[in-house]
Amino acid sequence: MKVRVLGMLAVLSVASGMLAQTTTPQSGSGIDSDIALLRSDVQTQKTDVIAHTMQFTDAQSQAFWPLYREYAGKQQTIGDQRVSLIKDYADSYNTLDDAKADELAGRMIKFEEARTKLKAEYFPKFKKAIGAKQAAKFLQVDNRLTLLVDLQVATDVPIIQ
Repeated sequence: MKVRVLGMLAVLSVASGMLAQTTTPQSGSGIDSDIALLRSDVQTQKTDVIAHTMQFTDAQSQAFWPLYREYAGKQQTIGDQRVSLIKDYADSYNTLDDAKADELAGRMIKFEEARTKLKAEYFPKFKKAIGAKQAAKFLQVDNRLTLLVDLQVATDVPIIQ
């Protein structure tokens, strides 16, 4: 179970675009190095998907990308909460009791709230930078990429026993 969750953490960390180093008990620096390399590659792929799908004009591109980098940095910080949560879940999986389950569920709700709050905070900024239609389109693209990550997490993290 632990190895499977650690592998999923690599995918999750990368797909979420988290660039900050994370450590895992018993993970070793090899896993952390792999995660860092994968994060960089997936962030590049995510940027490529956004650029290809959005088809920005030069003016929109100049306004969007600096704002996107700011947004992605905040996504990374929020994503770190999820990585921490999954690591904690993996560490306590075999000994999970009601109190720990309650704590983990509360943390998951806070994570989801933070993601939603970030989108609500940045939509007006994106709208000002690239217009409402393009901003809404970006939120669709971002949401689809997020759903892919969420699907991977749902597939790889086992249900509480």
